[in-house]
Amino acid sequence: MELRLLSKENQSTNIVVSDALFNKDYNEGLVHQLVTSYLSNARLGTRAQKGRSDIAKSTKKPWRQKGTGRARAGMASSPLWRGGGKVFPNNPNENFKKKINKKMYKAGMCVILSQLVRDERLLVVDDFIVETHKTKEMVEKLKSNGLSNALIVTHELDDNLFFSARNIPNVWVAEPSYVDPVSLLKFEKTVVTLEGIRKFEEILS
Repeated sequence: MELRLLSKENQSTNIVVSDALFNKDYNEGLVHQLVTSYLSNARLGTRAQKGRSDIAKSTKKPWRQKGTGRARAGMASSPLWRGGGKVFPNNPNENFKKKINKKMYKAGMCVILSQLVRDERLLVVDDFIVETHKTKEMVEKLKSNGLSNALIVTHELDDNLFFSARNIPNVWVAEPSYVDPVSLLKFEKTVVTLEGIRKFEEILS
């Protein structure tokens, strides 16, 4: 298939790209599995709760078993008591990992890229260069291209491009090998350089 390429002079030409990469049918189940596995693998064990063995209370039996008229109790750290331990406490070492095969990952990325083309959210440019690392220059370049919420994918990430974009909200610059499925779906527009397109074809083929 062919994609429209915008040059520096705002002149458009057509380039030939792989059908397997940019012309796949949408597969909602595959995209959902890809996104959920990516988000799960990014989770950290930052929560913890105390079980009954972690509670700092005496393990002595609070009162005798019979004759008091009260319910039987073994220790004050019982989950049934206020201040007691939790039955199934959250553990900071909890494993949230979800495995996804390489073929499934590549196929899911191709499905997402193909849908971006159909939704006209993928823009291919000759190159994307800024002369300095000033944020102001990057803002002006984005405004001239009508971009306010964009993922910029370039073959090689230079310092000027990285430093000029890092303080701009809703803008992220990355190389093709670092692009993830969530970012492709998150941003309104995805701008890819011509060499970035060829790198995608190399990585995902």
